[in-house]
Amino acid sequence: MASNQSDPIASLTASLSESFRQVPPAAVPAVLDCVLASTGLSSSELFTSLLDTFPNLVKEENFKDKLDSDQCSYLASFVGALCHLLKQLGFNHDALQLFIWRSFLPLMEVLHTSNHELHNQIAESFINVVVETNSWVVVEANMVPFLLRSVCQSLGMFQNEKSGTIDWIVGLDGSEANKEHMQYLSGSLSLPVSCQILTLLLDAALLSRQIATTSESVVPNGCLSAQHFSGNLVWRLCSMAEQMLLQSLEHRLCAIRFLLPIIFKSFVSYPSFEIIVHGESCVFSRNDFFMKIWKCCRTLFSLGPIERRDAYRVLSLYLSFLACTDEYRDADPHKKVEGLGIKAEKEFWDEIRTGLVNKEGLVRKQSLHILKTALHINGGGQSSGVLEISSHRKNLVPHGMTKREVWAEEEAKSLGVDRICNSIEPILNSQQKWEAFVLLYEMLEEYGTHLVEAAWNHQVSLLLQSSTSHVISASFGKEAKDQNQIETSGEIFNWLAILWERGFHHDNPQVRCLIIRSFLGINWKDYGNCANSLPGAFILGSFLQALNDPVHHKEFGVKGVYSSRTIEGAAQFLHHYANSLNLRKRIAFVSNLASAAKHESFGRAGLMGLAECIASAASRVRIHQNECESEWDEGALPETEKVEIDSESSPQKEKVFLLDALRFIIEISKQHFNPNYRLQVCEKVLQAVGLLVCAFDVPLEILLLFISTIPREFTDYGGSLRGKIQQWLMGCGKKNCSVDCSSIEMKFLKSLHGFPSRFTSPSCMGNVLATYNDEDLDSWEFEAKRWARVLFIGIKEECHLIPILVYIQGYGMSICDQNKATECLPIKFLILILSLVQELQIGLDRSTDHGIKFRTRSESGSYATMNQLSFADAAVLYQKFTNVFCSIMEELVSFANLSCSIFSSSIKVEDCLPGSVKGKLGGPSQRRLSSLTTTAVLQAITSVTTIAHISLWCGQFESGDSLNLASKFLWKFYWKTISSPSCDSETRAEICLAAFEAVAPALRALAPAFSPQTCDFIRENDNLLQGETEGKPLLDPLILSFVQNINDLLSVGVLVRTRRAVLMNWKWLCLESLLSIPCYAIKNGLHLVDGNSFFSDAALRWIFNDLVESLENAGEGSVLPMLRSVRLTLSLLSEGKSSSLVSSCNGVDTQMMWSLVRSSWILHVSCNKRKVAPIAALLSSVLHPSLFGDESMHTAEDAPGPLKWLVEKILEEGTRSPRTIRLAALHLTGLWLSNPRIIKHYIKELKLLSLHGSVAFDEDFEAELADNHETRIEVSLLAKSPDPELTEAFINTELYARVSVAILFYKLADLADMAGSTNQNGECHAAVESGKMFLLELLDAAVNDKDLSKELYKKYSAIHRRKIRVWQMICVLSRFVCQDIVGQVTDYLHISLSRNNLPAVRQYLETFAINMYLRFPSLVGEHLVPILRDYDMRQQALSSYVFVAANVILHASEAVQSKHLDELLPPIVPLLTSHHHSLRGFTQLLIYQVLCKLFPPLDSKTYATMPLEKRCFEDLKTYLAKNSDCTRLRASMEGYLDAYNPTLSIIPAGIFINRVEELEFECVPKSLMEEVLTFLNDVREDLRTSMAKDLVTIKNESLKTKEDHNSVEILSNVNEANSLAAELKDVMFDFQKKITLSKHENKEATSFLGHKDTYNQLLEIEKEDELLDQLLRSRSLAMESVRSSRQHLILVASLIDRIPNLAGLARTCEVFKASALAVADANIVHDKQFQLISVTAEKWVPFIEVPVDSMKLFLEKKKREGFSILGLEQTANSIPLDQYSFPTKTVLVLGREKEGIPVDIIHILDACIEIPQLGVVRSLNVHVSGAIALWEYTRQQRSQ
Repeated sequence: MASNQSDPIASLTASLSESFRQVPPAAVPAVLDCVLASTGLSSSELFTSLLDTFPNLVKEENFKDKLDSDQCSYLASFVGALCHLLKQLGFNHDALQLFIWRSFLPLMEVLHTSNHELHNQIAESFINVVVETNSWVVVEANMVPFLLRSVCQSLGMFQNEKSGTIDWIVGLDGSEANKEHMQYLSGSLSLPVSCQILTLLLDAALLSRQIATTSESVVPNGCLSAQHFSGNLVWRLCSMAEQMLLQSLEHRLCAIRFLLPIIFKSFVSYPSFEIIVHGESCVFSRNDFFMKIWKCCRTLFSLGPIERRDAYRVLSLYLSFLACTDEYRDADPHKKVEGLGIKAEKEFWDEIRTGLVNKEGLVRKQSLHILKTALHINGGGQSSGVLEISSHRKNLVPHGMTKREVWAEEEAKSLGVDRICNSIEPILNSQQKWEAFVLLYEMLEEYGTHLVEAAWNHQVSLLLQSSTSHVISASFGKEAKDQNQIETSGEIFNWLAILWERGFHHDNPQVRCLIIRSFLGINWKDYGNCANSLPGAFILGSFLQALNDPVHHKEFGVKGVYSSRTIEGAAQFLHHYANSLNLRKRIAFVSNLASAAKHESFGRAGLMGLAECIASAASRVRIHQNECESEWDEGALPETEKVEIDSESSPQKEKVFLLDALRFIIEISKQHFNPNYRLQVCEKVLQAVGLLVCAFDVPLEILLLFISTIPREFTDYGGSLRGKIQQWLMGCGKKNCSVDCSSIEMKFLKSLHGFPSRFTSPSCMGNVLATYNDEDLDSWEFEAKRWARVLFIGIKEECHLIPILVYIQGYGMSICDQNKATECLPIKFLILILSLVQELQIGLDRSTDHGIKFRTRSESGSYATMNQLSFADAAVLYQKFTNVFCSIMEELVSFANLSCSIFSSSIKVEDCLPGSVKGKLGGPSQRRLSSLTTTAVLQAITSVTTIAHISLWCGQFESGDSLNLASKFLWKFYWKTISSPSCDSETRAEICLAAFEAVAPALRALAPAFSPQTCDFIRENDNLLQGETEGKPLLDPLILSFVQNINDLLSVGVLVRTRRAVLMNWKWLCLESLLSIPCYAIKNGLHLVDGNSFFSDAALRWIFNDLVESLENAGEGSVLPMLRSVRLTLSLLSEGKSSSLVSSCNGVDTQMMWSLVRSSWILHVSCNKRKVAPIAALLSSVLHPSLFGDESMHTAEDAPGPLKWLVEKILEEGTRSPRTIRLAALHLTGLWLSNPRIIKHYIKELKLLSLHGSVAFDEDFEAELADNHETRIEVSLLAKSPDPELTEAFINTELYARVSVAILFYKLADLADMAGSTNQNGECHAAVESGKMFLLELLDAAVNDKDLSKELYKKYSAIHRRKIRVWQMICVLSRFVCQDIVGQVTDYLHISLSRNNLPAVRQYLETFAINMYLRFPSLVGEHLVPILRDYDMRQQALSSYVFVAANVILHASEAVQSKHLDELLPPIVPLLTSHHHSLRGFTQLLIYQVLCKLFPPLDSKTYATMPLEKRCFEDLKTYLAKNSDCTRLRASMEGYLDAYNPTLSIIPAGIFINRVEELEFECVPKSLMEEVLTFLNDVREDLRTSMAKDLVTIKNESLKTKEDHNSVEILSNVNEANSLAAELKDVMFDFQKKITLSKHENKEATSFLGHKDTYNQLLEIEKEDELLDQLLRSRSLAMESVRSSRQHLILVASLIDRIPNLAGLARTCEVFKASALAVADANIVHDKQFQLISVTAEKWVPFIEVPVDSMKLFLEKKKREGFSILGLEQTANSIPLDQYSFPTKTVLVLGREKEGIPVDIIHILDACIEIPQLGVVRSLNVHVSGAIALWEYTRQQRSQ
């Protein structure tokens, strides 16, 4: 029976299931009701039957692909049927439980990833069942535990089963029923699904609770009420949310997206919930939960940027809830609400501030949203709390406001913040301060630049003015804590710092400049100590970064001034900031400032600004005279300081830290090579040091390290900072000094005197012998050099050195007797002696240059300095040191003999290398020796070096036995070294290398002291070695044995590669000293007789070949010694022909030079760094003066010789290397001046130098000259400039090559002038010929060269520059114009003058022409007068000839001046009436100048007797003198005519001396014609402006007058368009036509016309008129059709002035058929550039002329006509373009390219739209923006 019943039910169920595919979900309940009524089945039976079939529907394979709409509808209908049946069943525990486990949860498990909409629909259906049946107990017992279990599984919480959050898991797992039901699930639900369902359940429970009519916890059916369910679930979800926030990103997102919103929503209505935990009832308060959430947020803040963003999202949710809570509390004031504590937390506001300055834009937006929510500010800074202004003052403009401030006020109103507060208006309350802050922040983040410029200053002034009031309002009740965050002056500056920081880092440089100017423009004195309220992190971070921004220092470095307004303002601010700090705080603050350079890379301007700020912060206004130690109070360091200083640290440690930080500043400044720049940085650092640190407060070692960092050129004798350092070291010496300066001096001197004993004290104890290596020696040398340098800076009197001299003499006399346990002492003593000798030599060299001159810098410079020792005192000092050194010389020689025994081959040494050296190429010291051997070798080298330096120093003052002893020792050491046998082991080879290392300083000392005694000593040793040497060259054995010994050592092959390179370096250094001996010998008076010589020709050639072969592979350290050796060798070979220096000398042949120049060129191009010294050495060595005069070196058989080949290569490479071509120009011009006959071979090269131009300034060049002694020596050896005073100013500029060539030919012209005189020689004629050749070459290039002959070129272009350069040089060469070439020159000149050229070029043509006509007066009548009478020539050329003629008259000699006046003035006078205004004005100026000079004032009697023509000229002069326009013109030209001197304008000084550093273009002065044109253009512009204003006034009146029927406008609606068409017809056909005669008039007409033929012709004409009429009508109709099809959009572009943008907009308007394009000037359509870009669009687009001043009237008129006025602009309330619906009738206003739409226009707009921008660059071209907006409008209209 049951089977029979089940079959119909199954059949019904299957049929019903299939019907669900056709029945929509809304119709399912009705279908089920009909089925139940017709079949008689119960709801329970049908529910069970349908539920049994459901598992087949939720199989996973059915949900692999996304469900289509039919499948979704089917599932919704099926679930809807089950839910409907459940509702009919009422509360049925089992049925609902079955539905949950078998249908709902399985479906949720597989459905979420397929269709979210279906998921929500099914969940809502289920929850409706629960709500209607009040089945919360079933849900809590079954579904909630399962969902929470799913969440806990993702959290991994099952390890802690005792947790209250998962107590239910035990019951669930222990129930067999639950286990049975869970078989329908494959596992737990996903985390998002579980959280979403829990959220929906709690939301429904809260809703049920609110609408419940009973307060009982259990409803009549015995089920759990929604109240208890919601309370328990809220508690569980709160615990879950707290755990999830601290888990992974997925967990946090689910908690933020699902759990927290519903939790906060539940707490809106219910401040607490009563829950049951472990059977006990308790209350769960929302405030407790909020504090836990805040604790989670604090944890998230500390984890990372992603966690921080999530924390901000949580806070945003919380504050949104808080706002709802306030509304709820305000609506029900009797409701008791707990206090909310997060906003009272200081950390909450600190985190907001941190977020507002975060680098990520999303974080900043989140922080701003949180702030605005917390302060109840609703968008854009607008609020009802804004200050209201009374109506009677609303339209008044406050007194004292500028136009810009008035505009700023209007801008502020448009942005939501009212007018500026003045002294009469009340102080801003807290809410208004917050609104001003938010407004400023939003402006920086979102608004356009012009809005920031408009509103920034006065809004900041509002906040600053309010900060001084210290008013804390008590009227805010619940928000008191919030408002106090900005109420006090300290807090308001914390928030202002956020604004400044964001402004300093703004993307737009204009905004950054505005903010920094605003910040630095604040008068901080008006705010007391409020500046100290600024966060230290802001000062040391953002402020210094802004100071380092180069955009703020545009004037930095101009004219050599290394400062800017920003630097000055920053220094003043930090001075005020640090002024209130005590000494310890100030030291800490300055240390922090200086330490900033370690953390950030500072540019030139930034580093200078930092140094200025350090000096300014260190200075302080002294209130009390004694203010030092009393300022070291406890807790002095502010919390924000970055420097980590121990709280118990002494003042000494803090000052040490300060000196270290400042030392780093000086080190960084050395990267910027300009010496003046580095000097200024060092000055500022020393200023800070002198104010904060006393010399006796820090250890001497720290002091020495700091001073040694300062560049030597500033501290040596004559240095700019020497006096200041001396003053600091010895005390200020002031009467009211806080400490005893004499005590400071004594302490300092005592410390200096004690250094030698401390330095030489043993560093090891016991009997263990001390060992050391090269690194140890280097560190000791640096330490000793620092001490020696400071010693000679600090001493004031001779007596201060007595302890040092006593110590040296005492220790030096017993150096050989030192104990072996203190073996490291002798070498330290030798190092100390070496440092003193080197410092003495430096002082001697500097004092020789500077003497005792007082050097005072200009007012803009630094301090007056002087040397403290006079010449007499210095001489005594040098002599005392010399005496001491001589007294210990014998002991030093003895010690050196003992030490050098290591070099003897008989001494056994340890051959085994230590493990630290074995297998390496040299180790740290590069010596492959054992430790003990290294120590012995270094001691020997140091001892020899010390003796060499002492003998070299003492030899400058005296000669005696001690020096002879030293000389003999050094020569013996040399002979032993070069005569030592070859080595067969690496250790012995290393020792030999060390011996040659000691030989180098020995030879450097022996060469200058070469004397007859030395010759005898050399001969003795040579006889011992080689026997009889009579007649042999003296130095051949020395040099040949030396080179052979080193070559043998290299050939053995036991030295590693790096050590062979070191040996080669010593070889070339020694060879240089040996080759220099003949030069020194001759200087010392040694002359060889009886056929003796120093070198043989064979020996020198062998050395020369060795040098040439090695040049190509020379190491960096060998380049200079090798090139110097080449220079010495060439000198000896060239001088050997005429002297006894070289025996059998054959000189230098071309083959030798070819090999040399090729090797030298390979060496030059292989150098990676183009350093000055090697370049100069190459030029002076290879281009040797003794060889340059030999023509065979320059040319051979029509091919370049070796020297010319090298010059070509160097100049070609010099076009890419500025310093190369400048040094080459210096050397070559000197050589050419000495050898004029050679110049003919270098005309091409001279032309290249004349036209050369490159980088203007090379700081490396200046630095190398200042820092490197060898560089200065090599540059000084180049051929001398003909005019060193003039060229010195240009040595490091792009002008130097041209200046050198100009001076060369200027000097050659002087030499050429001597031709034909009694003093002439062959060089005079060579100078004449070379000058003429070069002149004709340049003239030919100026006329025929492709670039130089161009007439169309841009100003300041490369062609413009080259034209100026060539004519500048031609002017210098004008003195070479002779009678034989004057015809050619004249032809070239007239061709050039007839061509178009810019005034800067023409003035040089005119100057050259004037000088030529003055030089050859006969040419005036022959050439110039006929040219002046050709009035048809170009106006530009005619102006030039007028200028030439006038100056020929003015500057001619008295003998020919009258003749020139008669010839030239008549053809010029007619030009006074020229129709060219520039030529007319130019002629007026020049004629007036001529008349004033040559026609002196006359009395009336003389005037009456004058001839007619003279009276005419007198009247003309009177008219020109009195005419107002002529007077204005002359006033503007004042000084130009009088200053012009054609004779001085052709000399190098006259051409190049006008240069203003980095400003003048090619040293070109402004020409008279340029001044005239500028004056006339200004006058014309004034007239045009006046006419334009009148035109605007007329057009404004026409726009205001409605009755103006002549104006043609584009109307907005169809009716107006029709009337416009009719009006256009009337206008279009309003022309005169022939009259058609009536019948009764024919007769009269016929008689009038005379005959019928004429009448017929008139009828034909009338027919043609009718055809024309029809044509016009058809065209009119076509035009009407075109206009009617246009869109109702008018684009207003009156604010745009750039032609490309306007043309592009016209093209866009035509493409999208805009109604019209409004522009400021309709004549723009006639511009050629406009027409080129618009591509005929101007013929079709209707244009409306709307001047800028008329825009308001036009827009208001259109608004009255029904148009919506929109602006494309970013404002506080602008709407994204993709979210705005355009009205059909639209006027779209575009702003200016940079400033945007003015604020007065913004007021008229109905709305502002903006284009969403996603990239880093946040601006679009105005044409592009307009095109995007036009397309969006078109797209919307087409879709309608």
